[in-house]
Amino acid sequence: MAFHTINGRSVAYRLLGSDVNPLIVLAHPLGMSQAVWDDIIPALLPRYRVLTWDLPGHGASQAASGAQITPADLAAEALALAELAAAERFHFAGTSIGGVVGQQLIAEHSDRLLSATLTNTGAVIGNPDLWNTRAGRVRQEGLAAMSEEIVPRWFAPQAFEESPALKAGWCVQMGRGDDESYAQLCEMLGRNTFSGKLSGKNAPHKVVPNKVKVQLFGGSEDMATPPATLEALAAELDGAPLEIFDGVGHVPSVEAPVLFAKKLIAVLSTDSNHGVA
Repeated sequence: MAFHTINGRSVAYRLLGSDVNPLIVLAHPLGMSQAVWDDIIPALLPRYRVLTWDLPGHGASQAASGAQITPADLAAEALALAELAAAERFHFAGTSIGGVVGQQLIAEHSDRLLSATLTNTGAVIGNPDLWNTRAGRVRQEGLAAMSEEIVPRWFAPQAFEESPALKAGWCVQMGRGDDESYAQLCEMLGRNTFSGKLSGKNAPHKVVPNKVKVQLFGGSEDMATPPATLEALAAELDGAPLEIFDGVGHVPSVEAPVLFAKKLIAVLSTDSNHGVA
């Protein structure tokens, strides 16, 4: 793990693989860490350089400052790290709030993307009341106390049957996060949606030199962003292809890493000149 200062804040990241390979940047879900990618990275490294990082106040990244966090701030972190890797263009994959980062990149920085794989996310996730309520509770009760309630929502029941220690492990990880950073990210999700911002048809004023291949994945057992949320996002993206993994919850890179790695590599390997602008 390494650290890079972005906008005065220390950001923890990993940059793995040969610099002659194309770069893929991976963004993790809210409350988790870049460790969600550990089981798929070995499958990527023979052909891709891999960059992962921890969101504000997650993993080993420094907590957020007092200013409100925006999707643009998170996308700026991804771009700064890609520049650190000397990658003018890169593939991107993100889950949940990581997928929100991807939507910001599609909307405002499509010229930097070779492809975008968005999993278990949405143009709209939840609603402001839900997120503001959670932010308030996190500030009062703390992540460690709330993890017992939140972590079970991330995974399908089968995942807990196959790995009985899964819940306890991620409760520990979540509980180590920064309460205020998590709360601010909740409020960000309540304030910001990408409805009407992702369609190439709605942005004739934009000059997009290269169309971005976009692929969506979801889980049939996902309680946080159910298949209907992914279907709505696909429509926002002018009919981007969507595949729902049967029996998988909110984090396919953890629950079904072999399947997800295979599907992701298939996306990365196809011609990037076809897709959603």
